[in-house]
Amino acid sequence: MSNYYAPLEQDALLHIIGPDALKFLQGQVTCDTRKIDSTQALPGAYCTPQGRTVCDFLLCELGPEHIALRMRSDLRAHSATIFGKYIIFSKAELQPERDDWLTLGCWGSESAASLAALFGQLPTRQYACSSGPGFVLIQVDENATQFECFINPSLSATSLQDISQAMQQGSEAHWQALQIAAGIGRLEAATTEEFIPQMLNYDLTGHISFDKGCYTGQEVVARLHYRGKSKRRLYCAVLPELAPAGTPVYGSNSTQSVGNVVNTAQTSDGKLCALVIAAVSQSSERLHLGSEQGPTLALNPPPYDLGEE
Repeated sequence: MSNYYAPLEQDALLHIIGPDALKFLQGQVTCDTRKIDSTQALPGAYCTPQGRTVCDFLLCELGPEHIALRMRSDLRAHSATIFGKYIIFSKAELQPERDDWLTLGCWGSESAASLAALFGQLPTRQYACSSGPGFVLIQVDENATQFECFINPSLSATSLQDISQAMQQGSEAHWQALQIAAGIGRLEAATTEEFIPQMLNYDLTGHISFDKGCYTGQEVVARLHYRGKSKRRLYCAVLPELAPAGTPVYGSNSTQSVGNVVNTAQTSDGKLCALVIAAVSQSSERLHLGSEQGPTLALNPPPYDLGEE
């Protein structure tokens, strides 16, 4: 049986309530919030005016006038503080300390059938949603083998116990390893406001709309898209040793960092898989982890086209 679930304790939901919630976000984030409804979620990012990425998120509707951004839990308070500077002009309210909704990752070749039996419905394409009282299911891959599930236990007819009886409990690290294998970089507290979105390949993974209009940081992001190309990109790697997010990487003949570790997770066979931002010009070389004399690592392209980079 290949159907697993895991509570995602390193993730949290930032709730925004009110009739202007999506209108407010439209002027702040990289994705087009006009596409969000009860059947559609979107990945996105929030940038500083200088185009540096504060956080990434998965945006969805939990109910009428109730929007949530799933992000790293160690970035929720920081992100809410920045959002809070601007939301005072909207008919919307941030609820940054609310934890009444659970966040689960569900995966495996039989996960779709298990979730359909539990909830009576299932999304049918990447980033599509199925929802009902107290739950939202989001398909996050193209092959219907990975889903995010948000549940409010006080409202949902399907409980966490029901899920645990129908699916095997896996590890959060396994879920994170799947996201790393998919080339989906996640901002953490150690890397917030360090990278422009293109360094994280967000222009290739659906996090950015280039025709939605203005948003915070849009001028910098659009200028790079239309007038240049990113000198750094996100790559997959297997690390020789544990390295936290933000750890620098060095080229063979460089005294300055040429990139950073973005995310790391341990796979089921014990390997340390990672996503690493590195200079495109040195991506085919052996790099060094942590220092100029650190252990070597090799980069591999993510499972999508980097174009002419």
